[in-house]
Amino acid sequence: MCRRYLLDTMRLEECPVRDTLDVIGGKWKPVITWCLLGGTKRFGELRKSVPDATQKMLTQQLRELERDGIVSRKVFHQVPLRVEYSLTPYGQTLRPVMAELCRWGKKHRARTSAKT
Repeated sequence: MCRRYLLDTMRLEECPVRDTLDVIGGKWKPVITWCLLGGTKRFGELRKSVPDATQKMLTQQLRELERDGIVSRKVFHQVPLRVEYSLTPYGQTLRPVMAELCRWGKKHRARTSAKT
């Protein structure tokens, strides 16, 4: 965890939170990562799991996750073409991060719904 004195002296480009968000930040990357924690998914399954993302955006986000070593893409050359996505071993290291985001999100949802 970042110590307060480090935050006071650290330049923004040295912030490890920024490095993390460069890889998993964005509207759909955390959701895609969360979906893939459950196992390998075909593109169509991901599309159903993230219905608000356009096909173009989902493809772009998957490519970026693949580029960063988080997601593995396997193409099966058959008719129709089949593509499967899964987390790499490196991507699996995000499991505790995603679990904590989920816990925080549940608490936040309960807090905000209690206010209304």
